Amino acid sequence: MPSQANTSWNLSSPEARTSGLNRGAPRSSTLADVARDGAVQTASIGDQTRLVAAIVLAFSVDPAARWTYPAPEDYLKHFPDLVRIFGGTAFECGTAHFIGDVQAAALWLPPGMQPDEKALMAHFQRTVPEQDQDTLFAVFEQMGQYHPDEPHWYLPLIGVDPAQQGKGYGSALLVHALRLCDEDGTSAYLESSNPKNIPLYQRHGFEVLGTIQVGSSPPITPMLRRATRPRWISDVTA
Repeated sequence: MPSQANTSWNLSSPEARTSGLNRGAPRSSTLADVARDGAVQTASIGDQTRLVAAIVLAFSVDPAARWTYPAPEDYLKHFPDLVRIFGGTAFECGTAHFIGDVQAAALWLPPGMQPDEKALMAHFQRTVPEQDQDTLFAVFEQMGQYHPDEPHWYLPLIGVDPAQQGKGYGSALLVHALRLCDEDGTSAYLESSNPKNIPLYQRHGFEVLGTIQVGSSPPITPMLRRATRPRWISDVTA
């Protein structure tokens, strides 16, 4: 499995395709509104249950997540623990972000941090039929091969509540974190588990590195975004 995080299995969900804002405001918010209002918040460990719930909802129609747990009962029973294992370190690091009443959430892992690979493998061995484990482990092995060697931010999981999609929340979460990446000159990496999300990530500077697919598994797309120069440097040198 990827050396560190959403394995941004990014597993970046079907919801991440959008973004928008405001703590439950009835009006439709634009990305500009979100940025101006400072809607993106940093989660504490006490917020974990709420953010995990939002991500579970977001991934309920994700191709890779539902290939892993096709039965609804199994998905609802086991995917929450997978989210905690895969991206839970973000809460400890102060790099879990959300919008409003958790209409959207993103779990980032800072450079040098990674999920507990041993716990992840043990979780799959407990919850996935034995005949499917070899394929699943092969997918994660390929994911790990795409992770950059240099220090980078990893986005294991990002999702928007399906009832809140289309409002720009996914973009707002990305803009918030990528601004920090640019400030410290660090790349960002993710794996998109839903082909529909790829244009969103490309709009925010991510480039496709390849395709991961084993047997009957749905395609997963590793993507990398190189840091751009902080705006203040451009202003000084202009």
